[in-house]
Amino acid sequence: MDNTELEKSKAYITVEIIEYIPNSVVIKTILKKSTGIITVMSVDCGEGLTEKTSPFDTFAQVIDGKAEIVISGESTLLLTGQSIVIPAHAPNLIKPNGRFKMIMTVIKSGYE
Repeated sequence: MDNTELEKSKAYITVEIIEYIPNSVVIKTILKKSTGIITVMSVDCGEGLTEKTSPFDTFAQVIDGKAEIVISGESTLLLTGQSIVIPAHAPNLIKPNGRFKMIMTVIKSGYE
């Protein structure tokens, strides 16, 4: 995971912030503060992520491809441009459906 934030006051094409790397999951930090973090990830075909639970709400948006999001056992397929809010404390799993890129925004407030 690249914890270096993007340069501020510079325009970006969001989907180009991160590239696909064969057989890999790549995560890059866009912005990191004590109140939250915004990351972008790319997931290559055949790669997956493990189920996790966060103490904070997370906004997940697919910016390329498609991914299945399973929240508390309920599955939702997100296509490019679609998003979902993953509630705090809900077990969740992101399953690739081919390769995809996604922005994750975690808001660290209201649950102190």
